[in-house]
Amino acid sequence: MLKARAHTLTKYLIIILDVILADAVFLIMTECYNSIMPSLLFYRPKAALVVLTLCVLLTSMLFPPILHYRKVNMYQISKRIMKFTFCFVWMFIIVFRIAGNSGQYSNFGIVLCICMFAAFLAMRFLERLVLGKLRALGRNTKTVLFVGNDPSLLLIYDEILSDPATGYRMLGYYSDEDMENAPKQLKRLGSYSDLTNLLNGVTSLYCHTDELFCSLPHNQEDRIREIMEYCDRSMTHFFYVPIIFHGIQLSLHPEKLGNSIVFTNYHEPLQFAVNRMIKRLFDIVLSSIVLIFLLPFIPVIALIIKIQSPGGIFFKQERTGLNGKTFLCYKFRSMHVNDGADKLQATKNDPRKFPFGNFMRKTNIDELPQFYNVLKGDMSVVGPRPHMLYHTEKYSALIKKYMVRHISKPGITGWAQVTGFRGETPELWQMEGRIKKDIWYIEHWSLWLDIKIIFMTAWSVIHPDKGAY
Repeated sequence: MLKARAHTLTKYLIIILDVILADAVFLIMTECYNSIMPSLLFYRPKAALVVLTLCVLLTSMLFPPILHYRKVNMYQISKRIMKFTFCFVWMFIIVFRIAGNSGQYSNFGIVLCICMFAAFLAMRFLERLVLGKLRALGRNTKTVLFVGNDPSLLLIYDEILSDPATGYRMLGYYSDEDMENAPKQLKRLGSYSDLTNLLNGVTSLYCHTDELFCSLPHNQEDRIREIMEYCDRSMTHFFYVPIIFHGIQLSLHPEKLGNSIVFTNYHEPLQFAVNRMIKRLFDIVLSSIVLIFLLPFIPVIALIIKIQSPGGIFFKQERTGLNGKTFLCYKFRSMHVNDGADKLQATKNDPRKFPFGNFMRKTNIDELPQFYNVLKGDMSVVGPRPHMLYHTEKYSALIKKYMVRHISKPGITGWAQVTGFRGETPELWQMEGRIKKDIWYIEHWSLWLDIKIIFMTAWSVIHPDKGAY
């Protein structure tokens, strides 16, 4: 109860600081604007602060702060701040426009929104730093207990304890045998017999367990049920972790089928029609804009290609697309015409590349015609990169989950390409790493993730990837 109260207190403390910060930024902004544009002077400054405070509090109910959550990153926090600031600033501006204060409040609102976002981002960074320091010192912590010695528990251990600032404290684990490759900090507290004594109240731990992660096979259902009943009695959060079979982790996601709950090994946000519609609309708008801006540059690019290498301007190749179907992929030709184009990947010092083609490959310019594929619907702006038919045939026989990447439309850029798996894959582990990244993207798709990948790709144009050949 004390920990729950501390959690709630932290949340409300953040909201109070938000109100103070919003009022302070607003006062500074009005002073600056009034010195330049007296017409923006609020005739009731106290009333304006009251309205602003109410807008901040109301928006905090719609977008409550998530800084106090233990497993949250700055990217997630930044998204929440963007929604939060946009909502309360424009709510505030609309109130004043309705009240008859017209003038230049729209321009003021844009500047105010930008300044608020910057101020709140800086504030969240400082708050996160302070909260992390407190948790690292042992304040506001949560205790964790493991049951079992399956390798899947090590993944949980790395996830929740990799950063001391998350505030998790490991008690240990119960198992008849030691856990292989367990870190020294992860201690075995006893056998399953000792666990039974704990569950029946014969023995007790030196402190309360906040979260218990259990990874036992289903044939031990009686023991799993006893553990769950113990967690219910002791108000401990119970989590079941699927065991790893022969090196394969079962990543299961619940889905409702009628009145029953079933589990699937892949969670696909794009299986929902609304998400597919959002992604398709985003693709159409962005590809249309890019193609319009590209039109004046096509003659220049075509001329340079023709001067440096005889042959066509565009390179057309059959690639594997959605659900394994073949489509014709377009690129600016970056290599001399050759017989190995459908089988051989480009290498660092590939003699088939001509100078301007090499530059286009490093800066992704050669991929721009694929926006036509996006407009047609063969591809998406972001998604797993489409592979040559030869590579699909080759790697599908070598990598078990290779074909899973084709349950999503291929993309001009993708999560694998911006996280170190772009370019040549001479070793099998490199292609395996790319497939893992592609599957991760499919399971974690969001419009925000697409936008993030696009910005990361744009950065690679300015700062070319060493693996881009």
